[in-house]
Amino acid sequence: MQIMNHYQTKQQKLFNRYYRIIIIPMIFLVYFLLSYLVNPYSKYWTVIHTRSWNELLTECAVMMLICWLITEFSLISARWMDKRIPWERWPLKRFMAQLCAQIISVFILLTILTGVLTLIFGPQPDTGNDIPEKLDQWQFVFVCVMLSILISAVQTGNYLLQRWKTSMLEAAELKLNAAELKQIAMQAELQSLKLQLDPHFMFNNFSTLSALIEEDKNTALSFLENLSRVYRYMIINLNNDIITLREELKFIQAYAFLIKIRHGENVDIQTDIPEAINSRGIPPITLQLLIENAIKHNVASAAQPLHIRIYLNDAGTLTVSNNIQLIPTNIPSTKLGLENIRNRYRLLSDLPATIKKENGQFMVELPLLDF
Repeated sequence: MQIMNHYQTKQQKLFNRYYRIIIIPMIFLVYFLLSYLVNPYSKYWTVIHTRSWNELLTECAVMMLICWLITEFSLISARWMDKRIPWERWPLKRFMAQLCAQIISVFILLTILTGVLTLIFGPQPDTGNDIPEKLDQWQFVFVCVMLSILISAVQTGNYLLQRWKTSMLEAAELKLNAAELKQIAMQAELQSLKLQLDPHFMFNNFSTLSALIEEDKNTALSFLENLSRVYRYMIINLNNDIITLREELKFIQAYAFLIKIRHGENVDIQTDIPEAINSRGIPPITLQLLIENAIKHNVASAAQPLHIRIYLNDAGTLTVSNNIQLIPTNIPSTKLGLENIRNRYRLLSDLPATIKKENGQFMVELPLLDF
């Protein structure tokens, strides 16, 4: 709104500043053009070459004065009507009032000017019933009225143009505000989604830690130390929407240590990522969530080891796959895993995360993001 008000004020000042400079010469030239077009056979045009320079200059000065007076009156009346009949409330009423005021002002100004000129130069000679002379006089009045209407049209056109520009600015400002609100909402939703990861991750690892404390305190201590490193990584990246794939893979290496202690050789995690793409982006903790999801829903035993592979497919998409060997019993789920990843990609990119099941493999394809 401040931008819009500033723009309106600036445009109005520019219009008022250049209005007189542009409109008065234009009206002066249009007067002679209209006079000729209305009656090109007028006696005025046939004898103009016989008139002296003093007469022509005097006539031009008088006409320029009339144009200036009409223009000034239009500005004064427009300011007065802006307060009492604003365009925004009564556009039709304002247009009619402004048009009538312009026409009436012409007759008033011409009457006053005729009286002043009579006092200065004396009364005009009586032409009696000279029809061509009377016609020239009415032609003069008619042209002045047309000039007044033209001035009113210029003011109305300026108003309509400013309203159109203002409407465009308002629409742009509303669109910008809507985009900002949408961005704020997206950030809030994304933050909520990232916070949902912590309870799921911590519950599984604290359960393992609790069992290790009773069985092997040294291993439990090592597990706790690595768990603190992993959790520290999660805390540091909590406010980041995207991190480099290199950072995420380092985190996965630390996380794989915890998996090794929890499941031994029953879970095999392999990564095959070209160094060239490690600078691309990915939502933080996405790979950890997919690994945790695979372990949660599949059998991982010495007889049936779970193989999890992180690699770049032929389409250039980061893929996390595991062999499907679902646990036959129903396991309570918080329903956060894949839906969480989908939602985060929905908020961060136009490219969705894709889930596939092919040849006994469960695959999640993750588009790499740009910063």
